[in-house]
Amino acid sequence: MFDFGVILAQYPQLLKGAWQTLSLSLISILIGFVFGHLLCFGKMSERSLLRRICALYISFFRGTPLLVQLSIIFYFLPLADINIPSVLAAVLCLSMNTAAFQAEILRGGFQALPKGQVEAARDLGFTPLQIRLHIQVPQVFRATLPALLNETIDILKNSALISTIAVTDLMRMSQTIASSTYRPVESFAVAGAIYFIMTYAIGKAGLYLERRLRIS
Repeated sequence: MFDFGVILAQYPQLLKGAWQTLSLSLISILIGFVFGHLLCFGKMSERSLLRRICALYISFFRGTPLLVQLSIIFYFLPLADINIPSVLAAVLCLSMNTAAFQAEILRGGFQALPKGQVEAARDLGFTPLQIRLHIQVPQVFRATLPALLNETIDILKNSALISTIAVTDLMRMSQTIASSTYRPVESFAVAGAIYFIMTYAIGKAGLYLERRLRIS
């Protein structure tokens, strides 16, 4: 017989793990969004060396498993006398990973913009930085919001892997509860429900933001 009451009695630990998962994921998404813009601009740069470096970075982080990237950052860096806390390693890895995916999402948005806009803005006296920030970026953000929202949900789900480097996220808490209560099915079922609630809430918030941007 299933006994979810035993698991739900551990709700303070589950909520603590859920908050850790949500906060680290959103922080990583925001950092990745900024870094993703830099990668995007680098890949569209006229400098061939910069384009190749950015393309190599994007290919590596999109083409290798997140678990491998976590292992490199958390376990291999100490070999070079670089020791960082597990939480910082998790944020660093998730940010670097999502930056590669967001860079490609943003690049597609920039390439879809009418080329005449840049020429018209230059004729009006806008600087290249002003064109990027005030004309192109707002349009790209609106156009790529659904894809960026999907990437946010993917990062939140993939963040379950950070439990492998001793981060006390939702998955780690669920594993601990499962081992102490001998109720793994109920423990992971409740964890799955919490993950679903978080991703559902993010999806609804994204749809609301998308409607607001469309109206404005």
